[in-house]
Amino acid sequence: MLGQGGHVVLAFMSSLLLLWREAAPIEVPQDLKQPPTIVKQSVKDYIVDPRDNIIIECEAKGNPVPTFSWRRNGKFFNIGKDPRVTMRKRSGTLEIGFRSGGRPEDYEGEYQCFASNDLGVALSNKILLRVSKAPLWPKEVLEPVVVTEGTPLILPCNPPPGLPPPFTFWMNSAMTPIPQDKRVSMGLNGDLYFSNVLVKDAHTDYSCNARFLFTHTIQQKNPFTLKVLTSRKVAESTPTFLSPSGSESSKMVLRDEQLLLECIAAGLPTATIKWFKKGGDLPGRKVKFENYNKTLKIINVSEEDAGDYVCMANNHLGSIRHSIFVQVKAAPYWLDKPSNLVLAPDENGRLVCRANGNPKPNIQWLINGQPIDSSPHNPSRQVLGDTIIFRSVQMGSSAVYQCNASNQHGYVLANAFVSVLDMPPRMLGPKNQLIKVIQNNLTFLDCPFFGSPLPDLRWFKNGQGSGLDGGQYRVYINGTLEIKRARAEDEGTYTCVANSILGKAENQVRLEVKEPTRINRVPEHQSAIRGSSVHFDCKVKSDPSLPITVVWTKDDKPLYLGWRLKKNEQSLTIHNVNEGDEGTYSCTVTSEIDQDSASARLTVLDRPDPPMDLDLSDPAARSVRLTWIPGNDHRSQITQFLVQFEEDRWEPGRWQDLSTYPGDLNSVILQLAPFVNYQFRVIAINSVGQSQPSRPSPQYKTSGAAPDAIPRGLRGWGSKKDNMEITWEPLLDLERNGPNLHYNVWWRRKDLGEEWSNVTTVGSKHVVHNTKTYVPYEIKIQARNEFGQGPESNVVTGYSGEDKPTNAPTDLRVSKADSTKANIHWKPVDLSSVQGEFKEYRLYYWRESSLVPGLVVSKEKKNKGFYSIMTEPSGILSDLVPYSKYKMFMVVANNLFEGPPSNTVEITTKEGVPDAPKFFRINRRGFDTIHLEWEKPLEPNGILIGYQLKLQTETVNGSRVGRPQLETFPPNVTDFTLRLPDRSTRYKFYLSALTQVGAGEVFAEESPHFANEAYIDQVDIATQGWFIGLMCAIALIILILLIVCFIKRSRGGKYPVRDKKDLPLDPVDHKDQDGSFDYHSDEDNKPLQGSQTSLDGNVKESDDSLVDYGEGGDGQFNEDGSFIGQYTVKKDKDETEGNESSEATSPVNAIYSLA
Repeated sequence: MLGQGGHVVLAFMSSLLLLWREAAPIEVPQDLKQPPTIVKQSVKDYIVDPRDNIIIECEAKGNPVPTFSWRRNGKFFNIGKDPRVTMRKRSGTLEIGFRSGGRPEDYEGEYQCFASNDLGVALSNKILLRVSKAPLWPKEVLEPVVVTEGTPLILPCNPPPGLPPPFTFWMNSAMTPIPQDKRVSMGLNGDLYFSNVLVKDAHTDYSCNARFLFTHTIQQKNPFTLKVLTSRKVAESTPTFLSPSGSESSKMVLRDEQLLLECIAAGLPTATIKWFKKGGDLPGRKVKFENYNKTLKIINVSEEDAGDYVCMANNHLGSIRHSIFVQVKAAPYWLDKPSNLVLAPDENGRLVCRANGNPKPNIQWLINGQPIDSSPHNPSRQVLGDTIIFRSVQMGSSAVYQCNASNQHGYVLANAFVSVLDMPPRMLGPKNQLIKVIQNNLTFLDCPFFGSPLPDLRWFKNGQGSGLDGGQYRVYINGTLEIKRARAEDEGTYTCVANSILGKAENQVRLEVKEPTRINRVPEHQSAIRGSSVHFDCKVKSDPSLPITVVWTKDDKPLYLGWRLKKNEQSLTIHNVNEGDEGTYSCTVTSEIDQDSASARLTVLDRPDPPMDLDLSDPAARSVRLTWIPGNDHRSQITQFLVQFEEDRWEPGRWQDLSTYPGDLNSVILQLAPFVNYQFRVIAINSVGQSQPSRPSPQYKTSGAAPDAIPRGLRGWGSKKDNMEITWEPLLDLERNGPNLHYNVWWRRKDLGEEWSNVTTVGSKHVVHNTKTYVPYEIKIQARNEFGQGPESNVVTGYSGEDKPTNAPTDLRVSKADSTKANIHWKPVDLSSVQGEFKEYRLYYWRESSLVPGLVVSKEKKNKGFYSIMTEPSGILSDLVPYSKYKMFMVVANNLFEGPPSNTVEITTKEGVPDAPKFFRINRRGFDTIHLEWEKPLEPNGILIGYQLKLQTETVNGSRVGRPQLETFPPNVTDFTLRLPDRSTRYKFYLSALTQVGAGEVFAEESPHFANEAYIDQVDIATQGWFIGLMCAIALIILILLIVCFIKRSRGGKYPVRDKKDLPLDPVDHKDQDGSFDYHSDEDNKPLQGSQTSLDGNVKESDDSLVDYGEGGDGQFNEDGSFIGQYTVKKDKDETEGNESSEATSPVNAIYSLA
């Protein structure tokens, strides 16, 4: 994480603000009459560019608005007479233009601005205007400089005098800077110094260049040609100074300027420069050494920097010293600068003008731009050197006073007005301000005020107590209240009150103290692999009442979010990182009154680029040097280089690893095999992974040689009883070292000392026939090619083939047998009868039967080997099944064959504990019972006498509680029902079978949960009273809804006659053409409820239309067209029912009928 810069900046700004408040004078309101004050002016030494217009600044304020005039070289400057000169409106700034001609040099001189109104005249500094100059280098013909090797040399520059002076530097014709070091360097005057000349310094293009700052031009001096005369032996020399000359010199520097002292020495070998100060130490904080210790620089020189400075040059032949006496002078500078003075009538006051310098400056007072000595006498004013005292001033005596302090090195000029006013106190700032500050910060509450005479100002908190001053409070002369460390209890309303003999004024400031905005989880530096995601934290803690904004930047530029860059309130995430994402990410949190920031660096790592420019050099018979240029490591250091090779004889196109080398190497010697046509490539490896392979190198072919390697894996063994196969691993392709590879193979009987037999073959096997059975042979091998024979192998021992053993072990017996193991004994065979390598005595055994009645067993034959060459061998046969009959016999075995069997032995194992039951199931058959079932063990290992069941109560989380219960059962019982004390009880069951020996393997189970418990939960819910009540309420609501729907259906589908009869007649009786009355209303012409209108506008009858209640689908109408189907019932009813009134079809009408 980078530094959190927000707090440092705020602290710095607070310090500046504190200094400003201590020095800030009381400002006179702009609406009051006041003498002029200069607020802006050009610098005293004003150098301008001749290509631009000249602007000389002079701005002032005052009431009435000041008018401006200028003097040039001490005389009035009539602006109106010069068409090139204009003055800006409401300003004294001059603009001199040259579009219409004229030379800027004609306007060089000393300018001074005068700002005037009815109350006085203010002056600017005297501005010395000069035009920048860039003169050409004088043309000269430079003769070649001839110098002897080892002697010193100075090449002069002598740049043309410019304004300001040019910046000089040395270059060659290729515009490359002349290399500078301890031996060759440029002096402060621009000359090029050689402490001693070497042959390599001989060049024809030493050129001094001058760059002029204003014109941005570079002028070049004609180049020097340097010729160096060599000698057989260069003489060494003691140091001498090239600059400065002599043993002593002096230098004068002005206070606050920069001191540059220089010592350049000649000598061979080149001398070393050291600096000292007589009578004291060098000012460590201000001193700097430059130009290879040849230049001493002190910034912001002060009087204590004066004295004798000594530079010493030394080499192994001697040393030399030079002393420089430094004088520090000073142009005038202010000790007490006069400031504006506002007085009420009959008040007293003073103006003080104190300045210092070396030599001591002369103080001169002026009033309104004129020497005060020549002004009319004023009895209320008395001049005493650097002080003017005013007594009982009167209205109308306002003026601007100037104090000028000068010596031979410069001057300082200050304006200060004296304004006589009669004004009651008034507040200048906004009313009832709300100030929000950060807790524990230095806080200022402003209360700008004005009055004449100057009011007395006091602060109060919450309108109570005495004035605030002292302790953590401080009141400044301009009315500002300082709170050294704002705390929560400092919140409240502060009132500032200004009092004078003319009245009182007050203002209020409301202070709120807030918690600081802080980043308490800052982003951290990260290195990410290209394509991965990174996450920067920026967790913020701030005052809840202050809204904050979080802004992320990258390298101090706005960060544009997208699908890859996403931010939330506390973090920034970058997906699929690429190289463009590398940089410094800053999180800045800002509230309305403070901010905090933190930064972190993201480094994007990637696989390295492939190496380039592979080159082969230093060829040898079995090596070559490979050199390459590493590719870009993408900010992850290359740790290894992998060199691969391809050869075109054995496996063309297949690249194989040759060797790896450290990442700091790029040139290695490769150890190679003979008779191979190589091609190489290099892969770079860093923490991210491997680069792509480089482009292949040129091919390199090694010459052939005799084999170096010995065939591996040499052995002799018999595949038949009368032979021996000699085999070996063939040499690798790169071990052949040449063409026509063969193998020389030798063998002989080991025990006879006979001569070697041999054969040469190209394969990897040779068979020796007609051997005796299992006899030892000595064997060795050698590789050879067209270039010669390789080294012979060591002699190894092999054996011819094996045959079946002829003898059997005898007297096989069992000495002791228990339930699962037995001790076996036998008499060994003669090892010569094995006819091969003795491997083991192999015991074959099988389970003949079980002593448990009716138990069927497997008679699978098993075997176990015993390796023993003792005279009375024995062994233990284990993993037998208890309570069983076993049979067994033994043979002797070599690597290929078994001999004849021994006598057969029968044993009986004792009774043991039974195996676990075959299965153990637990079922829950009710709310309070559990049913257990099991099956007898597959291997009882004896006569079963019963079962035992242990029950352990458990809680839901599996912990055991209560004492275990034990139940026993006879052997014919294989189930058990357990009644639960309550439904939530769970058990852990441990079931085992029993024989006379004891309890067997335990089968453990837990009482069931999941399905059964879900069932219990459902039953529990169904039996709850609240559930039954809820179901009854739902059923009742459904019944009521059905009745209401039926009533609605009946009312809409069949219009009751009673409703018809109850309809009142219209005021006008409607008659048909035959004179009868029409009893239906206009509503009868509308579609009935439940009908639909077809697309062609006709009425489509619904399933509930009145047609269903007529005699047929066509309905019945009267002669007048009235519908009478409403008085009939459905046709599907009995005819007797059809004569009944349709009123009974409605449940409501049915109720009427019952009534």
